[in-house]
Amino acid sequence: MRTPTAIKSILPMGLSYLASGGSLITSSAAQLLTFAILARALGVLEFSYFVGLTAITAVAVQLCGLGSQEALVRRVAQDRTMFRVMFGHSIIMSAATGALLVALGLVALPFLFTLDANPWTNLGAISLFLLANIILTRVILFVEAAFLAHSMFAAANRNVVLYAAGRLVAAVAGCLVFGVDSLAEWAVWNFVAHLVIAVIALRSIRSLGAPKFHIVRDELRNGLLFCTPFVLRALRQNIDLLLLTAFTSPEIVASYGVARRIIDSGYLSVDALNRLMYPGSAAATVNGLRHGMARFRKVFFVSLGISTVTAVILIAAAPLLPLLFGHEYVSMPDFVRILAFVIVLMGMYATALEALGSSGHQLQRALVLNSATIIGGITVALATWRFGINGTFVASYAVEAGTAAFAWFMLLRLAAASGKPGPRLGGEGVLGS
Repeated sequence: MRTPTAIKSILPMGLSYLASGGSLITSSAAQLLTFAILARALGVLEFSYFVGLTAITAVAVQLCGLGSQEALVRRVAQDRTMFRVMFGHSIIMSAATGALLVALGLVALPFLFTLDANPWTNLGAISLFLLANIILTRVILFVEAAFLAHSMFAAANRNVVLYAAGRLVAAVAGCLVFGVDSLAEWAVWNFVAHLVIAVIALRSIRSLGAPKFHIVRDELRNGLLFCTPFVLRALRQNIDLLLLTAFTSPEIVASYGVARRIIDSGYLSVDALNRLMYPGSAAATVNGLRHGMARFRKVFFVSLGISTVTAVILIAAAPLLPLLFGHEYVSMPDFVRILAFVIVLMGMYATALEALGSSGHQLQRALVLNSATIIGGITVALATWRFGINGTFVASYAVEAGTAAFAWFMLLRLAAASGKPGPRLGGEGVLGS
């Protein structure tokens, strides 16, 4: 019978998604607990500084490596013999760009953030933040990518959980046991945690082979095209925080920063699907985009359902947040409820963007995200400046909806140009890996 056969065909993928999603959700929960501990220990003012520093390093880590991690997943998924070369390529690119980013940060950030009254202590704390949140974070993310490229999903999931759990242990030990209550002190604990996690992660991929140090020149352009949307998106996400910092209270900034982190954590339920599908999508489209369209159509509906359920759960859980983060953050529950359905729009365009990326259409993918990010950044900035936090909310929905429309337009246009009409949003599809 067809139905049992269909169920049997998707059961392995479903179990893989549960494992992938479970690891990301566990990771997300650990991250939120870490944020909650820090929010209570540091207080509103220093925690708002922490949110700002984290946002800046989130931009920098996207630049670190110039997209070499995506190239590794895509090329190794198509040809396993490329791992050693892509490993070496990633190390070279990450080391070069990481050193430059840390140096630039050490020049600029001491003028923006005062973590300690002593200038040398301040510089040291900032340097530890940069090393941990840029270079060591990129190392940890690279290990996850190496496992995903080999379809070693269980190992990749363990790496994700290790990363989140390690930071949570550091927060518990530092803040709850040893009484850390300043950002300068937390910088030390944060660095040590990242260093230990990175060493453990690197040891776990020794069996995959030693790196062959070589720059893959034809991936430099692809890597730049791949990473620039993430950089610009991170910049856009920081514009509202900077303007809110200038025109509103630290409580609004801290509450909004945490609410946005919660929304990003909620998106991990969709990301769990994307990270699972990406290697298989790269293999499925090696002979052309049209060969993967049935797959992408099916993934769209799964992504839409997952994101909707996630948004509803966040709305229901929002009133409980002050119990976790502290009653100082009075605006946080309302902010989470307002932003929850942004995840649905993100889920809608995620499939199209992953389809473009996995099939090698990095130029078109970059065009979608860069255009949406530049226009969206201006929109969010103007709306926030003119209408405050309410303008931020409206602009966020408008930008994400526009991105979804543009991404699907580009994908369907490329599908039609490839000699096969774009998919109707319905019908049969195969969701294999």
